[in-house]
Amino acid sequence: MARIARWTALAAAALLVAGCGGGSSDDGKETGEADRSADSSTSSPSSGTTSQLPASLTSQKLGWGRCKATSDSPAPGSDWQCATLKVPLDYAKPDGETIGLALIRSKATGGRHIGSLLFNFGGPGGSGVSYLPSYATTVSKLHERYDLVSWDPRGVAASEGVRCRSDQAIQAAESVDATPDDSTEQQAYLKDSADFGKGCEKAAGKLMSHVSTTDTARDMDLMRQVLGDRKMHYFGISYGTELGGVYAHLFPKNVGRLALDAVVDPSADTVGHAKNQTRGFQRALDDYFTSTGQDPKQGSQKIVDLLKRIDAKPLPTSSGRKLTQTLAVTGIVLPLYSEQSWPALTSALKAAEGGNGSELLSLADSYNDRDASGHYGTTTHSQRVISCLDDRQRPTPEETKKRLPEFEKISPVFGDYMGWDTAGWCHNWPVSGQYDNPEVSAPGAEPVLVIGNTGDPATPYEGARKMADELGKDVGVELTWKGEGHGAYGSGSDCVDSTVDSYLLTGTVPKDGKVCS
Repeated sequence: MARIARWTALAAAALLVAGCGGGSSDDGKETGEADRSADSSTSSPSSGTTSQLPASLTSQKLGWGRCKATSDSPAPGSDWQCATLKVPLDYAKPDGETIGLALIRSKATGGRHIGSLLFNFGGPGGSGVSYLPSYATTVSKLHERYDLVSWDPRGVAASEGVRCRSDQAIQAAESVDATPDDSTEQQAYLKDSADFGKGCEKAAGKLMSHVSTTDTARDMDLMRQVLGDRKMHYFGISYGTELGGVYAHLFPKNVGRLALDAVVDPSADTVGHAKNQTRGFQRALDDYFTSTGQDPKQGSQKIVDLLKRIDAKPLPTSSGRKLTQTLAVTGIVLPLYSEQSWPALTSALKAAEGGNGSELLSLADSYNDRDASGHYGTTTHSQRVISCLDDRQRPTPEETKKRLPEFEKISPVFGDYMGWDTAGWCHNWPVSGQYDNPEVSAPGAEPVLVIGNTGDPATPYEGARKMADELGKDVGVELTWKGEGHGAYGSGSDCVDSTVDSYLLTGTVPKDGKVCS
């Protein structure tokens, strides 16, 4: 079972890359902060818990070299370099065992170098090493003055990546109904969830308890020191916004320029996130129907009826596999990430109504990171290992069934799936979760730019204001875009792009509450 929506940005990577590039930036004078950060290569590290790490870690030299191809992506061009950073397996034992994190960078292309700009593209569980080269054209203006840097967080891809299940077992699990209708289907659903957790425990071993967002935020600060940056400059998308907020809380004095786009609501718990996303995807679906001249309520009911028919009898596809109800819902979700992909949804729904599930299955495979040969990537495995270590809340099946009417009221299309997901995602998970919601308050930090998109399906717009408020007075600064799709930067708004570029390049902080139409 793959979660149709967590805070995933990378699952829709092709859609995000298709967005327009950055807009114009402010060529005015640098602020004082930019002047200070420009000499980061010679400045001493600022205070924070990572300063208590041994010199063997904080003073390590990275062996940058030519990047190699991976099983999921070809080798990038010669302007990209890769290295491995050593970090503690357990930050409570900084002198103990270490693990390696895969890093990638491309040095700034112009003059007046500011420092490193770290990127996390979401998931959790997405590979920054694989994705950053394809994103570089979107941030070409930022690349002129920043070294672009990303990494595979612990437990992800080249950084001790976790694979909980074989390709064959994943495909076999596609027959499990993620919206069980009776006790037999419920038992099968929960057993599949528990079995997945056992597979993760076997694959990850002792790493299973050390892949939390807090661990990764600490890795980021060690990365900052080893890269030679006095302040952390960071661009987080989707789940990357939660990671950025946790970093700001742990290391407020080390915050330089943090831009958070497609913002996760830090005040929501597991059930709250599920409701937020149910609302966000239904809102995007309603906008889709409106754009095609259909009544949203009638259009949604038509999809509900289609899903019921598929639940009773999965649709045939050209591959020979069957399109199940769960795969159909996943296929509907993917094109909602980008307005440019709405025509693909129209075509896939029309084909499914005609009895052919091939197009919806292709969309679902893309979301589930499955290639044409039947090989699945590890993003959903890492996503689950990380999020289940973070989330303390474990709704029971009984509690979930009582809440289902609330979810179905929010969305007749997605409510049932998202409701059951709260029970199944971390069912009988081998390790306990760490918190109900992350602490992101960052008193004393430099201003953090928080970017919300009113039409965002996966991280609904309301989360941006919550993040800005919880970061604290004079820290969280909200920028709103009245648009569609997951994220705002690089999506076609010159207003958004120029505001973000000015903030990251010159330190110009917009007025809190600025709106880009």
